[in-house]
Amino acid sequence: MEKINKMVKIGNIILPDFPLLLAPMEDVSDPPFRRLCKAHGADLMYSEFISSEGLIRDAVKSRQKLDIFDYERPVGIQIFGGDEEAMALSAKIVEAVNPDLVDINFGCPVKKVVCKGAGAGVLKDVDLMVRLTKAVIRSTHLPVTVKTRLGWDENSINIDEVAERLQDIGVQALTVHARTRAQMYKGHSDWTHIERVKNNPRITMPIFGNGDIDSPEKALEYKNRFGLDGMMIGRAAIGYPWIFNEIKHYFKTGTHLPAPTIIDRVEAARNHLTWSMEWKGERLGIVEMRRHYTNYFKGIRGFKEYKQRLVTTDEPQGLFDILKEIDEVYFDYQFV
Repeated sequence: MEKINKMVKIGNIILPDFPLLLAPMEDVSDPPFRRLCKAHGADLMYSEFISSEGLIRDAVKSRQKLDIFDYERPVGIQIFGGDEEAMALSAKIVEAVNPDLVDINFGCPVKKVVCKGAGAGVLKDVDLMVRLTKAVIRSTHLPVTVKTRLGWDENSINIDEVAERLQDIGVQALTVHARTRAQMYKGHSDWTHIERVKNNPRITMPIFGNGDIDSPEKALEYKNRFGLDGMMIGRAAIGYPWIFNEIKHYFKTGTHLPAPTIIDRVEAARNHLTWSMEWKGERLGIVEMRRHYTNYFKGIRGFKEYKQRLVTTDEPQGLFDILKEIDEVYFDYQFV
């Protein structure tokens, strides 16, 4: 009997059966990067996380992160903060740029965020988490979703309570990074806790898993094993936007798409550079692109000289010439 595809709904957003989400990543998930990931199969994407206080202060960097484009849709804007009034006001500011949803970050483990009682810092106070979320929900007609972690540490895993209480106040989807704040990004993620949330008969909102998905094989294993509604991919997509379509192809066929060639990698780097300069301005676009070249050309023997040239060249045409040279020198390079 043929399986009937289910759709995943978040408010009025319709996603395909078992969608693949691009994680919001600071200094990574900007419009040029999102554009690449969308082209290679990401079903739902998020902005970099944005400080509610920064939005209210009209901080330039925070405001710029509100830029979204129609070709990205559906796309969510993610905010964080520890003050109810600031979160409510920032939700109104976000709504004005018309994203498809607002996401709240209760998972960022970085000390400068946690110290302000935001991000994963809120995991120690579920009542505060509920109040902050309510403030956002009351301030917008957009669907509100949440991304969080399992708990503060292994002795205080509270994701079961968090999921129930957030759903009860109107959160429409929950993404769980399967680590505690204490783990940061180290050790192994433990998706059994997310599975337990999904199997809770009280939970009806979509539950997405995040953490350690870095190959089509692992994606299929976790899809079958944990029975969630979809998964979010973060670090594995940096310099490798092809992972989304690779996973989808593997789900359908059990076979691998051919690995991206040098031509594919050069094209991705060239597009990323071009779009970065268009969005950020030439100088900043060139400088901020430098962190990405190593990932696009990872594993290529003898590449050190080219990397050095890419991260020290200041002119667009010079960079395009280097990328063209890489294309010509390595055109038949075989990745293993």
